[in-house]
Amino acid sequence: MIINETLRLYPPVLGLMRKVEREVQIGQLTLPANMNLYIANAALHHDPEIWGEDVHLFKPERFSGGVAKATNNIPAAFFPFGLGPRTCVGLNFATTEAKITLSMILQKYLFTLSPTYTHSPYEAVTLCPRNGVQVILHSL
Repeated sequence: MIINETLRLYPPVLGLMRKVEREVQIGQLTLPANMNLYIANAALHHDPEIWGEDVHLFKPERFSGGVAKATNNIPAAFFPFGLGPRTCVGLNFATTEAKITLSMILQKYLFTLSPTYTHSPYEAVTLCPRNGVQVILHSL
């Protein structure tokens, strides 16, 4: 739940480029063939109509019933690593790596955010903390 909520608030990339292969009708909208689309997953991940008025708060319990319940059964509302056949191949590796790393740290330490930490995410190739993540480790 914590990893999903973190990925919702801070997806690795803020959007994806896709090309429309053939003309497609989506409701009243017609997308012509060969059109390039920028799909802003960061915008969907911060949409209060999907996530509620507390969309900007860190609330891992949103995912307590799984992704489908968290998104009100809107499959494309949460895609930090893409969606469908073009999902990033690093999805399983990255989430497994995060789980293992966190479990290893939490076995030996508590951590708190440093009082000098300044929240300033920026986009390089992926979304990164501008000044790193400054934490204070407390040995258990």
